[in-house]
Amino acid sequence: MRPCMCNLLSFLLLLVTFLSAFVHCEDPYRFLTWKVTYGDIYPLGVKQQGILINGQFPGPQIDAVTNDNLIINVYNYLREPFLISWNGLQHRRNSWQDGVEGTNCPILPGRNLTYAIQVKDQIGSYFYFPSLGMHKAAGAFGGIRIWSRPLIPVPFPPPAGDFTILAGDWFKLDHRRLRRVLENGHNLPFPDGLLINGRGWNGNTFTVDQGKTYRFRISNVGLTTSINFRIQGHSLKLVEVEGSHTLQNSYSSLDIHLGQSYSVLVTADQPVKDYYIVVSTRFTRRILTTTSILHYSYSRIGVSGPVPAGPTLDITSSVYQARTIRWNLTASGPRPNPQGSYHYGLIQPSRTIMLANSAPYINGKQRYAVNGVSYVAPDTPLKLADYFNIQGVFYVGSIPTSPNGGNNAYLQTSVMGANFHEFVEIVFQNWEDSVQSWHIDGYSFFVVGFGSGQWTQDSRVHYNLRDTVARCTVQVYPRSWTAIYMALDNVGMWNIRSENWARQYLGQQFYLRVYTPSKSWRDEYPVPKNALLCGRASGRRTRPF
Repeated sequence: MRPCMCNLLSFLLLLVTFLSAFVHCEDPYRFLTWKVTYGDIYPLGVKQQGILINGQFPGPQIDAVTNDNLIINVYNYLREPFLISWNGLQHRRNSWQDGVEGTNCPILPGRNLTYAIQVKDQIGSYFYFPSLGMHKAAGAFGGIRIWSRPLIPVPFPPPAGDFTILAGDWFKLDHRRLRRVLENGHNLPFPDGLLINGRGWNGNTFTVDQGKTYRFRISNVGLTTSINFRIQGHSLKLVEVEGSHTLQNSYSSLDIHLGQSYSVLVTADQPVKDYYIVVSTRFTRRILTTTSILHYSYSRIGVSGPVPAGPTLDITSSVYQARTIRWNLTASGPRPNPQGSYHYGLIQPSRTIMLANSAPYINGKQRYAVNGVSYVAPDTPLKLADYFNIQGVFYVGSIPTSPNGGNNAYLQTSVMGANFHEFVEIVFQNWEDSVQSWHIDGYSFFVVGFGSGQWTQDSRVHYNLRDTVARCTVQVYPRSWTAIYMALDNVGMWNIRSENWARQYLGQQFYLRVYTPSKSWRDEYPVPKNALLCGRASGRRTRPF
């Protein structure tokens, strides 16, 4: 063989080896081990039994880059079953990792479960929380930051620092007593206070340098109330909402409803001193307030003057603000192409689903319902029953796709059916006098419209079909409606729920079964080999690899 031919063959072999390695390379893995324990906490100055992760309250922050694989081994050292869920993570093709009662068996005391989560095609600010019972009232929640990949442009310069704020209402009653209140047929009492990162009044300090800009990621991790966030003397430039880069409007304060997450840029452009960071309740007649400190480096002047007041009962200003939150059409999301290259407004929905919340009494006890159906959990997770074809656990269509128009609410394990690749319009109709907050697991959706009164087909005239924001949690104002568009591109069993934890616990939730007859892993992963089995799935076999 001639030398030139040998060189050519060597080059081709090297090229094939390189391309093979490139094709089979995996996204990075991050390994975490969490130990869930009880521990004494004093969030409102009163000793309480909290739920800690690795001894921390709130729990450890999760940092990841788009497409990273998170391997999180959770050990349950409590005396009760436990699960973690991931607010806003989409678990593409993999609702097995969602960590809610309808998809996963609980981690029993003394046992562990390893979650395998890929943050596929996601960026932004989210949080995790304990999903069983009223554990959320005891802690075990924490922040999630998903950073853009290095070569993907971000529509603002790198900030000098990045802070997470987990804010929300808090009760002095422990989670077991709160659960008993609900199970006895009553709503929760008014909360005792507000927390920022697990602490009360002036319990946290965030240090900044004059002239520099910082990113604050704020999530409402509370149980029952919307909040308003503001920083004394400083503007909040909104840049991201639950994975969507937004038009960079500036606000003096932001309403953040239950379960929602926002990112703002704050420039330290004021004289060197300390300033209040303020969180207060929204739409409550009794206003709860708490503060942290924005501390300028080298400041020797503490906070002073009255705590800046925020909006209270006014609905109109909140609706106006919500309508100004728009998609940044030219900014990249998790991929290099502009967000606006997805023209959601040009897609005709295949059908309309209307979801109406209500607060019925059933068997003499307070319950909450969707379309007249109050959810009750079965003895076997829905996802396992579906996979193993276990009869009698649930049936698809056990909740109607529109309100029944009557007052006869009933208890049911409610599952709504939908087909893979449908594009649907969902209208949340709220005839009650309180703000509702709705979350959909596994998805991001487009909030195309808000309106007062009864939604009708004529309401579509006022939809924003160009640049509304895509997010995973949306508010519905009193005696009003909110409409969303959603592409059902993620097969699985997905929880749709109220983010008011009392309402969720007492039935204002259901599951959407997004189905395909295909058995291809391209559409959905099979049951994990380490899946916990319980109820009527006990003794079954998971896959061998």
